[in-house]
Amino acid sequence: MTDDLATSTCEPCQGGIAALDADSAQTMMAELTGWTMSGDGTAITRRFDFKGFAKAVEMANLAAWLGNKQGHHPDIAFGWGYCAVTFTTHEAGGLTRNDFICAARLDALVA
Repeated sequence: MTDDLATSTCEPCQGGIAALDADSAQTMMAELTGWTMSGDGTAITRRFDFKGFAKAVEMANLAAWLGNKQGHHPDIAFGWGYCAVTFTTHEAGGLTRNDFICAARLDALVA
């Protein structure tokens, strides 16, 4: 499924989109490596560790570029030696397929 996710394109969020149920989210989560799900099941995060600041900034810029390209924007936190990328679908109040698509696409970019 990861290959399918990594080559898929996010669907524009329209009103009334529903978040994935816990079982569906866990199934999709199993296809990702290095990502963790929040305790409430509404977001997924991956932390990338680097030596120094410049690589962390580059990773933040890559995640931002992907978000713009897909129309599905992550929350990004970075500093010396790290960049944490979090996907959630605010409109749905939880996780949707778009979050997993973006996570898989980001993984493919850094592979």
